[in-house]
Amino acid sequence: MQNLKFSELKLSQELSKAITDMGFEEATPIQSQAIPVLLEGKDICGQAQTGTGKTLAFGIPILERINVKSKDLQAVILCPTRELAIQVAEEFKKLSKYKRGLHVVPVYGGQPIDRQIHALNYGAQIIIGTPGRVIDHLQRKTLKVQSVNMVVLDEADEMLDMGFIEDIELILKGMPKEKQTMFFSATMPKQFLTLTAKYQKKPQMIKVVHEILTVPNTEQNYCEVNEASKLEALSRILDFYNIKLALVFCNTKNKVDELVDHLQARGYLAEKLHGDMKQVQRDRIMSKFRRGSIEILVATDVAARGIDVDDIEAVFNYDVPQNEEYYVHRIGRTGRAGKPGKAFTFVSGSEYGKLKDIQRYSKVKIQRQRVPSTDDVEGIRSNILMERIKKVISDGNLNKYVLQIENILKDELTAIDVAAALLKITVVGVKNKEESAGGEDFDMDDLRNTGAPEGKARLFITLGKLQNIGPRDLVDAIRNETGIQGHLIQRISIHDKFSFFEVPIENAAKIISGLNNKQIKNSRVHVAPAIKR
Repeated sequence: MQNLKFSELKLSQELSKAITDMGFEEATPIQSQAIPVLLEGKDICGQAQTGTGKTLAFGIPILERINVKSKDLQAVILCPTRELAIQVAEEFKKLSKYKRGLHVVPVYGGQPIDRQIHALNYGAQIIIGTPGRVIDHLQRKTLKVQSVNMVVLDEADEMLDMGFIEDIELILKGMPKEKQTMFFSATMPKQFLTLTAKYQKKPQMIKVVHEILTVPNTEQNYCEVNEASKLEALSRILDFYNIKLALVFCNTKNKVDELVDHLQARGYLAEKLHGDMKQVQRDRIMSKFRRGSIEILVATDVAARGIDVDDIEAVFNYDVPQNEEYYVHRIGRTGRAGKPGKAFTFVSGSEYGKLKDIQRYSKVKIQRQRVPSTDDVEGIRSNILMERIKKVISDGNLNKYVLQIENILKDELTAIDVAAALLKITVVGVKNKEESAGGEDFDMDDLRNTGAPEGKARLFITLGKLQNIGPRDLVDAIRNETGIQGHLIQRISIHDKFSFFEVPIENAAKIISGLNNKQIKNSRVHVAPAIKR
């Protein structure tokens, strides 16, 4: 079936304008097949995974059928996780931009229930929530479902895997008998088919062709890496490809915590996302990731459900995923919106069997790739530096520096030797004995390569929460030891054993020399530029 243009769907003016604002012209396969059927009021059972446009597939028909003049609840959408519920709610907000009188409320755990009750009492026509919190509201009688005529199960197989079958059935049984149902699932397990038979009326089966699972815009690779070498392999690949926005998956929350600590200690702008975090933390981190102020987001599979960021350049399977479908969900986060993406899977020992299963499932060849060596990484840095040198030469204003080089050449040195030495100092970082002994093993290029904005330097200090250090304590320590004004110290990030902060680049050397080896909070501290290794 050929994909439809949204203009062919004869939607209301309000929705058509919102879809245009969102930049969509052509519907995806799942949207092309599902929307016309749902607009007719029929039930559907759709097989499609994350990244295929399911939210618009059910969102557009729901918004077209909602009666905004009534304040009664008319549509219930169930999602497996808070992240996905929030993501769906955000999409509904964009779609309903010009639909006045519509009130959509997300309900999920981790958010104060009183706030949700207040929003529901205001008159919500649509709720988007997780099964547990929806049941909580039903039991409190803060959800009145007698007018509900549309019910959606999104990512149904995930909800079943998470043990929500009884919750889902309890919710469905409590809904009016006359309603339209829209069930979506990436796979069709027996439990899911039982649900469709029990709660749907002659549903139309819609299946997205399997080839979509292969994410053709993503270059898929695996690297032979033992557990102890994974961190170094990840660092080298990030540096070699100069990756600015990456998503890294681990199988456990503990591994996520551990990896983020190591990445931050190496100077990367990394943050974590997993189920133990408070919702306000997750929201803040996702906002920073979308803005690009976080380079690397490390997550578990469940926590990453609903992440929809088009500019992710690479996905890393730091741990081989626990099943084939997780692999597809993971790498589907990159190579979106027609942009190329890369996926790297770290494999060792018995995990090769899992890799073969993944290849059979996704019907794609995952290529073996060598982890870049330190020489490879230095070569890339040299190439980048060469481009910078060419630009500086092109810009001119080099007379002062030409004179200095001419003076050096009077010492019977060749221009080639001088250029090679400067390149080595810049790329590798050669220091003299006095610099190393003083604890200031850095140069200006180190300070420019910390991931901070132009004119700023990001510094690392061996003080953190374990020393009972807070942002104010850190500012006071820096100000007392160096005389640097407190307002110049910005973007402070406190971790268990260390912290990061940003200062104007012209103040960085003074702070490093002023704080290194000083006793603060009964601890001897070390300060250095947060250089990527």
